[in-house]
Amino acid sequence: MNDDLVTILQTGDAVLIAMAKAALDGQDIRYVVQGDNVQDFKGMGRFPGGYNVLTGPVRFQVAAEDAERAHDALAGIGDDH
Repeated sequence: MNDDLVTILQTGDAVLIAMAKAALDGQDIRYVVQGDNVQDFKGMGRFPGGYNVLTGPVRFQVAAEDAERAHDALAGIGDDH
């Protein structure tokens, strides 16, 4: 297995985050979510794009070998992946 991770989705939208998790879980695709728990860090609020000014958007990452399947699983979810 290749251990390289690739980012397949970046968003600050809580609904898209939940939908992406469900879609990836439904296809048994292992993923890492970076920044999910720090979106309201320091009470800075979120940019209009839905993410925290200090932490940036939430990033979903998968193993490089799973990237194509993950993109397929996320088809139609948001427009920033």
